[in-house]
Amino acid sequence: MSFVQAILDGLLIGGVYAVISIGLTLVYGVMGIVNFAQAEFLTIGMFVAWFAWAFLGLDPVLAAPLSFAVAFAIGWLVQGQLIARVLSAPSVAQIFLTVGILIVIENGTLLLFGSQFRSVTTSYQTISLSLGPLFISVPYLIAFAMSLACGAALWWFMRASWFGRAMRATAQNPSAARLMGIDAGQMYKIAFALGVGLTAFGGAVILPYVTVFPGVGGQFVVLMFTVVVLGGLGSVAGAVAGGLAVGVIQALSSLVFPIQLQNLVLFIVFILVLAVRPQGLIGASR
Repeated sequence: MSFVQAILDGLLIGGVYAVISIGLTLVYGVMGIVNFAQAEFLTIGMFVAWFAWAFLGLDPVLAAPLSFAVAFAIGWLVQGQLIARVLSAPSVAQIFLTVGILIVIENGTLLLFGSQFRSVTTSYQTISLSLGPLFISVPYLIAFAMSLACGAALWWFMRASWFGRAMRATAQNPSAARLMGIDAGQMYKIAFALGVGLTAFGGAVILPYVTVFPGVGGQFVVLMFTVVVLGGLGSVAGAVAGGLAVGVIQALSSLVFPIQLQNLVLFIVFILVLAVRPQGLIGASR
């Protein structure tokens, strides 16, 4: 039964990994740029939710849309003023720029908020639901449900809305999209802002069981890249599959190995999968 419990726990945490990683793969899929500062927007989302809880009395989960809105606005400005200038530049310029943004955000939050660790207290923080011999942590369940709703909303936006279709057209062929009257620059802004906003949203919903501090993004950045590369870089469905897979692998490995070796097992599986299928689980071959 511990095996089933581990799979259940892995799926719950994997759903959250998926939503914080979808933004990274969305930015790459539309703009073709790898955003090394993506995890720092998770930090921004967590700080916004923490301040909403501390000063407005809002539950972090209810503050998640606010975190999304703040990160969306910041992402819009960052893309328009900085990222847009290096889209046609060599990859090394894009890497240096996004790493520079990472350093600025991390040190900016350190300067503004200090280095102390902050956490929230909610009424459901220590509650678990019992399903026979299985237990479901309520904070993990709520985070998973919010992530699922966020993923469904993104799927609808990309498939059913005009902006989503225009964004996919821009990703496939920017020149042809411009000939059809689509403002490719505007689509890039929306894609980047939406991508970092989704990551900030994920940061808010995990706040009930994660402590926030200026360097918290560093705890997730490797996992985010593992998720998107494992699922297929540029594939939103791949990010979902990769997130669930990473969560389950971590949970199952903890049954056999010490918690310190949890990520070691994950990266061994990651290397083996890419050795067999370099394009990832769902990514297409090129």
